[in-house]
Amino acid sequence: MKIFTCENGFEGMMTGIYHAWEWSLQNGKEKVALKREPIRQTTLFDEYVHVEPDRKKAEKVARSIRRKISYNAYITVYYATLSEEDVLDDIYLFLQLGFGVGEKVTSMLTEPCVMKLMEVRRRVGNEAHYWREFTRFDAIGRVLVSHLEPKNHVLPLLGSHFKDRMPSEDWMIIDDRRRLALVHPRNQSYYLRTLSEEEWVSLQKTEQQKDVYQELWKTFFGAITIAQRENKACQRNHIPLWMRKHATEFRK
Repeated sequence: MKIFTCENGFEGMMTGIYHAWEWSLQNGKEKVALKREPIRQTTLFDEYVHVEPDRKKAEKVARSIRRKISYNAYITVYYATLSEEDVLDDIYLFLQLGFGVGEKVTSMLTEPCVMKLMEVRRRVGNEAHYWREFTRFDAIGRVLVSHLEPKNHVLPLLGSHFKDRMPSEDWMIIDDRRRLALVHPRNQSYYLRTLSEEEWVSLQKTEQQKDVYQELWKTFFGAITIAQRENKACQRNHIPLWMRKHATEFRK
């Protein structure tokens, strides 16, 4: 079997699908698979082919999904590329099926690859929704800084939400797990960038700084609490423990 490997991320994964599809058309029934890098363990009798990201090829795949299948299928694939779980091979099988049957592919839940991707889309979308609610910012001078540790790569799904609500503010949302920052200069578009080691170390100190609004928020949070009606299980359903590390009201 020939296994195409590619970088994590939408552009890299779409480029991998482009090359796998092209090779499959040229070699008929020979089996092909895709995996995200890094590859931690290789199999003995398979051939691995590394694919470099190519924006033009990735755009061709994305455009074909929107035109030949549906925009809904494109969103499903996009959310799947943001998942922590490696579902690249499922995306490839989903597209093989989708290019054959068209827009109805997203309703074919008896197909394992379709069911898998719809479940992944639900999980990624739900987590992004959580972070839209639970993201907390600290004022560092004129810049608002927030730290998150999401399970999935949800930063691209948060940008438009906070841009609409804080268009005239300088703000930054940092994914501590991936060392990525979503940066928004005031009255401009936001963008993603990978943090250098120096930037990473410096930004880890932002939560140690105090301001009056942090104390006001903690005071408000404590004031509205009714001790007799405290329900820890209900609280964990609404804001899981792993999401509380950087929330101002839970920060020690």
